[in-house]
Amino acid sequence: MSNTSSLDVIASLCKRRGFIFHSSEVYGGINGFWDYGPLGCEMKRNIKDAWWQAMVRDREDVAGLDATIIMHPAIWKASGHLDTFSDPMCTCKSCKKLMRADQVDDILTDGEIGKTLQALLDEHADYGKIAGWCKGKGKGLAPNLPAVTDPDALTAAVEKLKADPACATTLSALYALLGAGAPSTRCPYCGGELTEPRPFNLMFKTIVGPVDDPSNVAYLRPETAQAIFAQFLNVYATSRMSVPFGIAQMGKSFRNEVTPRNYTFRSREFEQMELEFFIKPDEAVELLYGKVTTMADQPDLSVPQKEWGWEVWHKYWVEQRKKWIIACGLPKDSFVEYWQKPDELAHYARACVDIEYAFPFGVQELEGIAARSDFDLTQHQKHSGKSMEVFDEPLKQVCSKMDETAKAAFVEKVAAEWQSRGKDPEAARAFARKLFEGRYIPHVIEPSAGVDRMMLALLCNAYEEQKLVDEKGKEDTRVVMHFSPKVAPVKVAVFPLVKNKPEVYNKAREIFEYLRRRTAAFWDEGGAIGRRYRRQDEVGTPWCITVDFQTAEDDTFTVRERDSMKQERMTLAQFKAMLDEALVF
Repeated sequence: MSNTSSLDVIASLCKRRGFIFHSSEVYGGINGFWDYGPLGCEMKRNIKDAWWQAMVRDREDVAGLDATIIMHPAIWKASGHLDTFSDPMCTCKSCKKLMRADQVDDILTDGEIGKTLQALLDEHADYGKIAGWCKGKGKGLAPNLPAVTDPDALTAAVEKLKADPACATTLSALYALLGAGAPSTRCPYCGGELTEPRPFNLMFKTIVGPVDDPSNVAYLRPETAQAIFAQFLNVYATSRMSVPFGIAQMGKSFRNEVTPRNYTFRSREFEQMELEFFIKPDEAVELLYGKVTTMADQPDLSVPQKEWGWEVWHKYWVEQRKKWIIACGLPKDSFVEYWQKPDELAHYARACVDIEYAFPFGVQELEGIAARSDFDLTQHQKHSGKSMEVFDEPLKQVCSKMDETAKAAFVEKVAAEWQSRGKDPEAARAFARKLFEGRYIPHVIEPSAGVDRMMLALLCNAYEEQKLVDEKGKEDTRVVMHFSPKVAPVKVAVFPLVKNKPEVYNKAREIFEYLRRRTAAFWDEGGAIGRRYRRQDEVGTPWCITVDFQTAEDDTFTVRERDSMKQERMTLAQFKAMLDEALVF
């Protein structure tokens, strides 16, 4: 048996079985947008329901929010999206295609030019074959590549290859040689010259109101997080929660990706699942409890403790997210934690972990968990003029019992610690004095996941082609999707063994009607039982029930398990108990 490493195979199955369709396909499609079909929308909803259950309903310290997609544009000014949310872009001077400067090499690798050149390299091509490519196939694929258009450039490249064959043993090196320069300066689509990179803002613009005027410009949100920060005070006041607590939101986000690619992984419209978990600053924890628990203390992360500092809260949420991912069906060894290095972190972040999955196109981020300090709420306080501080009565009471000498020592300790991290010591002193009043802006830990990326990872992980041999020695290939029952779009399929016997058919309908009111069930009465099994295997249905003549006698039916293909007779009550247990997160 073998798992696929091809995204094309996954995309083909998704279209054939109704998981994912290209948006507006009847009109030729629109790049970067995808529609989820009957099975796809069920599976996507299962993922979102599982996230909401784990992050909100199973916890006492998280509240939900469902904010609008279009918000006041000042929010995006405060968050930095208007000024800094951009990608470096290049344009080909020949074919006029626009592309991200940091993706030129990847586009080359995935495109027809790269594939044909890579095939030459894989076949140990010499300078003669490469020159033949430039004079033949290259004219159609890369009509603007110097070695294709200019005989002198081709001659120079060939002479260099003759002198040193090792100078072009990789695709990038060969493309640089044929392009007479770095591959990033040549178009991966036609070989033309690229412009210098320039910034391109990724937010979609729209107009609010009847007049198309600059004053009415708004934006489709590029993330769900900022609405949480903007509504922080309202949720804090109405939820009757105290810090530490979280606000969770799921919903659509939009980014005007110039080169959406890798199927649904990088799209222009996608869904996010984000939690902003607000915690006390470490300095407030120290005043309240006399200590701050750090990871050096090797804390038990199973149950949150009041003495935890930001470092432990961050690690706690990393572990919580890993548990959820595993519960959804991704094996522990299929993803890794990547801890961003100090020079990779955003200027406000104290730590960030990317949970990365090995997709067919490479190891890429599945989810991020960031310790964002108090940056976001501070920015919105600064730009809106509204205080984002919370009042902590126990903190004020503790501080009221400190003498002035102890307070002064604490202030200077905080100032020294901030200064060691490159922060303003005077700001630290003002912050510490606010703590004595019981006031502070909470810090935040942000687990941020993409619904579409999670679904794509589950699709890739689940796919398997099995070579089977029956008792007669005949070979067969079984395509099976090994979804966890928790996220599988269909939980159980019900088959009548025959449809022309009322006692069998009616009993099967009775069982189906009972199950479909409780879970996602599918009815199939067409074709041989073996073919019906295969159809359900390919969409990942965990169990198939076959109702036969014996069912009318003893109320048992055959339950066939997808992965092992083993069959067992059960009563409806027994199957319902097994189903309920399997679907619990």
